[in-house]
Amino acid sequence: MDTEFSDKAILIVDDEESLRLTFQMFLQREGYRRVDTAASLREAVSAIEQYTYDLIISDIVLEGEKGTELLRHIRETGITCPVVMITGFPNLETASEAVRFGAFDYLPKPVNKETLLKVVSQAMKYWNLELDRQTLIRRNEEYRLYLEAIFSSVKESIIAINSDYEIIRINDAGQTFLKSLLGYLPDKLEQAGDEISRACLADAHKLIEEGAIVREHIVEIQTEQNTIAVSINGAPMQIDGMDAPGAVLVVRNINQTREEVVSEESQFHGFIGKSSVMQGVYRLIENVGKVETSVLVTGESGTGKELAAEALHAESPRKNMPLIKMDCASLPEDLVESELFGHRKGAFTGADKDRPGRLYQADGGTLFLDEIGDITPRMQLRLLRFLQEMTFTPVGMDSSVTVDVRIIAATNVNLKELVSRGLFREDLYYRLNIVEIHLPPLRERPECLPLLIQYFITLSSQKIGKNIDKISDSAQKLMAEYYWPGNVRELRHVIERGCVLCKGNSLMIEHLPAEILAAKKSTTPFKSSPGQTTPFENQVATNPIASSQSSPEPAIGKRAEQLIIEALIQAEGNKSRAAKALGIDRSTLYRKIKRYQIDTSTL
Repeated sequence: MDTEFSDKAILIVDDEESLRLTFQMFLQREGYRRVDTAASLREAVSAIEQYTYDLIISDIVLEGEKGTELLRHIRETGITCPVVMITGFPNLETASEAVRFGAFDYLPKPVNKETLLKVVSQAMKYWNLELDRQTLIRRNEEYRLYLEAIFSSVKESIIAINSDYEIIRINDAGQTFLKSLLGYLPDKLEQAGDEISRACLADAHKLIEEGAIVREHIVEIQTEQNTIAVSINGAPMQIDGMDAPGAVLVVRNINQTREEVVSEESQFHGFIGKSSVMQGVYRLIENVGKVETSVLVTGESGTGKELAAEALHAESPRKNMPLIKMDCASLPEDLVESELFGHRKGAFTGADKDRPGRLYQADGGTLFLDEIGDITPRMQLRLLRFLQEMTFTPVGMDSSVTVDVRIIAATNVNLKELVSRGLFREDLYYRLNIVEIHLPPLRERPECLPLLIQYFITLSSQKIGKNIDKISDSAQKLMAEYYWPGNVRELRHVIERGCVLCKGNSLMIEHLPAEILAAKKSTTPFKSSPGQTTPFENQVATNPIASSQSSPEPAIGKRAEQLIIEALIQAEGNKSRAAKALGIDRSTLYRKIKRYQIDTSTL
């Protein structure tokens, strides 16, 4: 040993006689001048009052008392020697208390000879450095508290066990997770007979007995409310001074991870997206929602116009009153008037009872009129009169009805262009478009795509009862290159389809539809090269389908039907590509196919 420490005096405090004598023998043989022992707190206090020691080694648990009380007494009386604390069961509470009262080090039992002599030597050296003692204590405490903070703040459950499968350390997240599942915190894995404990015990056996590594062991746990999927990872643990090995298990709640993917600032009344353009939409809806005015929501099909209407209603003073929705394009022309304004019994054939219209149902609340560009000139006039007077007359009645309704309209066509072509009333357009909220297509906010993909993976996997939580980089790259003509609605359907086909826990390229795979060849697969036009685009200028998609009297003829058939053949039956080539919206194409009774299965 170093001769500079041969004159040092050491006090050993432990209620186990065999340990006191063993430590005393080790240190005396090493050449330390004086090595005293004490069996209790009282004997230790008496010893340090009678003699000055250069080092004190104390068990943290003394028969009926705490070694930290001795540490407190040492510090309160001004004794400046280093103190090393020893325990047979390390835990965060006792470690923090020992550090708080200035312990030099903290060692778990069993402590072998080499570890003891090493720590004693280090204590003597560091304690006698010129470095200020308080600075050393502060740095030691900061380091330990730093490790404590890291351990406590990790969201995954971290469980440390010894070779007897006893839980010797568990972080806050682990305690919360196990208590929520079991109702208590077990001291030993074998004590709990639940599924998660059995899985952890099996993995711990592999780690301790075989020295194996456990990676992504997925376990499903059935609770009273639902099924929870957890992932277990683990590695063997060997600590200096420990004769027997242990193991560390990291348990991750996969369901919880999925739910936390979408941050608070990235979602708004059902919308998902963190791009600056979507943040602007959120702010506009918040501001406009509070104002009693008509709103026109514009955007391509699938961008979430109905969500915008719901958000506007939720942000308005009318949020506790009805939100009534009406799709103007889905109803036959002769029923739109009855649906909107209601009718009296006997007003027309089939009117066997009085029926309140959507306007009456929305009294005090909000009426959402989707695809407003598809209503006829007669309905445009009646709606304009209602907006001017807030009164209407149900079909078959003579007396008018007054209601208090806020109108939110939506369209995926350019109403201003329809106005210029005489297909939509200009005065109604300005009545509806007091404030316009435009929803950008998905391709104009690519930074939102990863969030939406993960969000829909979570929804779809939960819906169909599968454990899918990831997507491969290659599959996500292909999706980023796709044009998304159907926008968010199409994305949701693509993800749900992929989850149905997926047999593992990750969506792969093989689970994507053919139109997305085609995106490898072009970032806008349905667009022609600059300066060129497709045969269909050459016909769009005079295309009766495109030019009359919102017209009250559409040009229905053989030429329009033939154009649709040709487009479908060219697109190999893909309706999204056919609609894009024709220059019309996909929902419009579906309506035209139904109207012309085109059998797509033969194409």
